Amino acid sequence: MAKIEDDVDSVISVMATADLACSVAKEQGRGRAFAYRPEDREMKQRKHQMHWVGTIQSSLKANRFVLFSQVIEPTKPSGKPHFEILLRMLDKNDKILSPFVFMPVAERYHMMPSIDRWVIEHSLATLAEWCKSDLVSDSVFTINLSGQSLMDERTLDFLIGQLQETKVNPENLCFEITENAAITDLQNAQKFISSIKSFGSRFALDDFGAGVSSFANLRALDVDYLKIDGSFVVDMATDQVSASMVAAINQVGQTMKLHTVAEFVESQEIRDILVDMGVDYLQGYDIGKPRPLIEQLHELSLKDALSA
Repeated sequence: MAKIEDDVDSVISVMATADLACSVAKEQGRGRAFAYRPEDREMKQRKHQMHWVGTIQSSLKANRFVLFSQVIEPTKPSGKPHFEILLRMLDKNDKILSPFVFMPVAERYHMMPSIDRWVIEHSLATLAEWCKSDLVSDSVFTINLSGQSLMDERTLDFLIGQLQETKVNPENLCFEITENAAITDLQNAQKFISSIKSFGSRFALDDFGAGVSSFANLRALDVDYLKIDGSFVVDMATDQVSASMVAAINQVGQTMKLHTVAEFVESQEIRDILVDMGVDYLQGYDIGKPRPLIEQLHELSLKDALSA
């Protein structure tokens, strides 16, 4: 009888290990077998991922997520202040975890619709508590939506229900999607955008210029804001090609009557270049670092009270 490894000491763990091995075999292609070895890199990676799947599920149930926000500063007097709502997770010691730790696993295992619905529900509930402040009600808050949610009918219905239930002014909301996510299923993306825009909310197309970007996609997507991919912005002070890309995207956006947003604004030099180009909004650490959403709303409310 073969010796069972120390870390496989029960029927349940044996079955779980077999299931992981089957999963790895399926990913490697049809008609394959995969033998479990405790030291195997792929198995270790898969075990790590499955740990995070359980952590994400329990965090959703226990509300172990926290909403942050980052300011998006207008460059022109007519522009309203914008704030992008960001997600963080709390670990068992209440340490804040970056989304880069758990988001890749959530995307891999199709958990993004559940996460997006959590963000929608708690963002709107939080904003509803502070909507009496004029500075809050005069701001625009951006909520990110994944490509998985754009293709998920339940998320669309849930979002509409939350808009109706919370009474948050839809005109104070902007929903951010990536171009790659939108063009994966253009018809569903168009339906989602059209349905939510009918309430008065707006849409931003994020990371434009990355991947398979095409200016033709802008004609098919009824968005209001064009976010220039930060990989170009961060190098534009020292790289002429990056600066030319930013200028070109901004020019097309302005021609199409879209508001342009530059991400990764990390220095005063880059800020000055973007203002001279006529970019409408700036976002990055030189503008403001992410902070808890509640803190941001409290500050806006306090400024509103002091100016009254």
